[in-house]
Amino acid sequence: MTSGRVVDLAQRHRLDERARDQLTALLALIEQDERAPTTVRDPALGVDLHLADSLVALDLAPVRTAKTIADIGSGVGFPGLALAVARRECEVRLVESQGRKTVYLEELLAQVEIPNARVIRVRAEDWSGGVCAHDVVVARALGPQPVVLEYAAPLLRLGGTLVDWRGARVHIEEQRAERAADELGLALVSVERVKPFEEARDRHLHLFMKVRDTPAKFPRRAGMARKRPLGA
Repeated sequence: MTSGRVVDLAQRHRLDERARDQLTALLALIEQDERAPTTVRDPALGVDLHLADSLVALDLAPVRTAKTIADIGSGVGFPGLALAVARRECEVRLVESQGRKTVYLEELLAQVEIPNARVIRVRAEDWSGGVCAHDVVVARALGPQPVVLEYAAPLLRLGGTLVDWRGARVHIEEQRAERAADELGLALVSVERVKPFEEARDRHLHLFMKVRDTPAKFPRRAGMARKRPLGA
């Protein structure tokens, strides 16, 4: 069942046999390793919740053409790992501050042999080396949208795109996010309703483009984005 679903995903996104095998290996390693920082270790669930939910971003032109992608708050590695497998010509940075998770991610990269991805052990707001260095920033289940926007904006080049995974739309939260985006030099491009797998409900990808330089005062020092979110 799981192998069939991976084959279906590979066909949907025009991935080759090597990519298909790597995606299957990722699911198997997550299942086998009790240290995996996720509650979803069953491959039958992971094929949808890890792989399909990540790869749906390939439907977006900025993701298909990006040369550099940063996955902030990478956790167990998605969507970044799946996108690195799918886009071997793209450099993917998995940004994660927790040491235990970064060790786990580095082991996954070595075992599955994904040379175009690397782990960056740092808080997103402290990563000076990543400023203005990315075509795309991705974030999934990271936090309130104004917080994600503040983490992502400095890391994007002008014209770059943030792709933020969200569930059901909430009008007041989107208004706050748009106010935060304006402060950060970002503009909402679109909110795309997606259905990465059959049982998926109320899933949306929010796209923001960097249209102006982010003011030098951002990002604020570590913790401030969550303590005093923009756009309130």
